[in-house]
Amino acid sequence: MRTIVASDLDRTLIYSAAALDLTTPDAQAPRLLCVEVYEQRPLSYLTETAAGLLAELAASTTFVPTTTRTREQYGRIHLPGPAPEFAICANGGHLLVNGESDPDWQRTVAGRLAAQCAPLAEIRAHLVRTADPAWLLKERTAEDLFAYLVVERALLPDTWVKDLTDWAAGRGWTVSLQGRKIYAVPKPLTKSAAVAEVVRRTGATEVLAAGDSLLDADLLLAADRGWRPGHGELADTGWQAPHVTALPARGAAAGEQILRAFLRGTADRDT
Repeated sequence: MRTIVASDLDRTLIYSAAALDLTTPDAQAPRLLCVEVYEQRPLSYLTETAAGLLAELAASTTFVPTTTRTREQYGRIHLPGPAPEFAICANGGHLLVNGESDPDWQRTVAGRLAAQCAPLAEIRAHLVRTADPAWLLKERTAEDLFAYLVVERALLPDTWVKDLTDWAAGRGWTVSLQGRKIYAVPKPLTKSAAVAEVVRRTGATEVLAAGDSLLDADLLLAADRGWRPGHGELADTGWQAPHVTALPARGAAAGEQILRAFLRGTADRDT
């Protein structure tokens, strides 16, 4: 019996300084391990306890980092433990096999998007046309697959995201608001589809998963068992599913809880 552990990274296993949500007195704060540097500055962290748990997990099962990050952004992360055989980037747009994007999967994704979705250029043009410079900070595309905006959240009109969601739905796209970022993503571009391909290739019989955002919902629904932290879009909206455990912990403490749950899950498999 082979188990795949597919986990989101940002705000699920790794955390920026702002997202760590440390609540203990400074003298009792956990030691931290920096796992990402950007422009010569530390950016993302694990607690040292979480790092040890992740190294143990990666050595004992098929651990699949599953992220909306681009390949370049993912490449900045140096996780503890052995390098994963499989990793999923760009919300399922790229399946990395031993660090290289699989061309067969790229062709599969391209075919699905062409058949089921309006083109990226149309979506991007609408985003740029309707966004207000008063609250728009950046406009970007990722891997020529999806688009996102970085916004001043406090100035964002209450109905703008809903209006965009309604407009995009008829064109085969979905919208997700995560912190200061608004993502517009083709509906077929999902983490769960890429994980299913890993299952097909490995013959795995069980999938464990974790994530914090609405872009992780499909991954959690497709898993046999899942966990979500006490922060993030899923927690804020009260999202739940019968086989997904809603953990109370927030921030880096939630990352430790998720890793312990993964290890318990793989131990249950072996008993």
